[in-house]
Amino acid sequence: MGRTSTRETLDRHGLYLRRDLGQNFLVEDATARRLAQLAGAEAGDAVLEIGTGLGVLTRALAERVAQVLTVEIDSGLVAALREDELLPDNVELVHADALALDLAALVQRLAAGGRRVRVVANLPYSAASPLLRRLLDLRDRLADWSVMLQRELADRLVAREGTRDYGSLTVLHRLTVDVSRELDLKPGAFFPAPKVDSTFLRMRPLQDAPIRPGELEHVERVVRAVFNQRRKNILNGLRGGALPQSSDREALLAALERAEIAPTERAEKVSPEGLLALARALEPGAEPG
Repeated sequence: MGRTSTRETLDRHGLYLRRDLGQNFLVEDATARRLAQLAGAEAGDAVLEIGTGLGVLTRALAERVAQVLTVEIDSGLVAALREDELLPDNVELVHADALALDLAALVQRLAAGGRRVRVVANLPYSAASPLLRRLLDLRDRLADWSVMLQRELADRLVAREGTRDYGSLTVLHRLTVDVSRELDLKPGAFFPAPKVDSTFLRMRPLQDAPIRPGELEHVERVVRAVFNQRRKNILNGLRGGALPQSSDREALLAALERAEIAPTERAEKVSPEGLLALARALEPGAEPG
C-alpha cells in the first residue's frame, strides 16, 4: 500500500489517527506477506485478526488462508474499508472492541468444519497485556497466535529470570506456551512512525505444559502477588498480596518451604517452575508443612 497511499486514504475519508488506540499502520505489502508467512498461515486455516487498520496485513493473510475474521474498533476505518472495498471476499470485518468480544465464540465459529484457527494481532500497548492474557485461556483451541508488540513488552515475554524484564506475564507464558521472536521492525515500517521499535512474536501452546488444566487462574493470583512489590522479598510480597493466606505468616513460610524457596529470595530470581510449585503449595487443601 505504501506510506503515500496510506496518507491519501486517510485524508480522503477525513480520518485522524487516534493516540488512545495506538494507531500505527503497517504500510508495506512485502512486509505484510512476510509476517503472514512467519505466522504460519497456510491454506485451509482460519485466522482471527485483531486490529485491521487499513487491511495491509489482512489482505496478506487472506492470500494464504481460507477465511479471515478481522476485528477493528475504529468506526471510521471500518467505513473506509467497506467503502473502498479494501478487503477480499474471504474476509469478514467486525466492528467491535476486541476486549469486549467473546473471543472463544469467534474461535469456535472459525473452527467449524475442522479448520485450524490461528490469531494474528497488531496490539496497542494499552490493550496488549489484557488481550495476551485472554489468549492464554484459548490456548487449547488455537494452533498458535502471532502478535505485533512494542519491543519493550516483547522483551518482557521472552525475559529470563534474574533480569529486570522478568515478571508475572513472563511466568504465565513460560508455563503455557513457547514464545519465539520472529521479526523486529523499525518505526519506518509503520505510518505514522512510532517512537519505539516493534517486535513480531509467535506463541505456540506447549504440548507438555507443566501447568494443569484449570490451574492458570490460581497460579496467576500467586504470581501477581509476588511480583506486585518487586523490591520486597517473596515472603513480604505474599503478605501484601490478595491471597487467603496473606495474613498467616506461618502458613506462607510453610508453603515456601514446600516449594523449596527461601523466604528472603526475590521473585525475579525464582524460575516459573518454582513459582508454580509455590502456587500449588498455597492451594486450598494443600498439605501443611
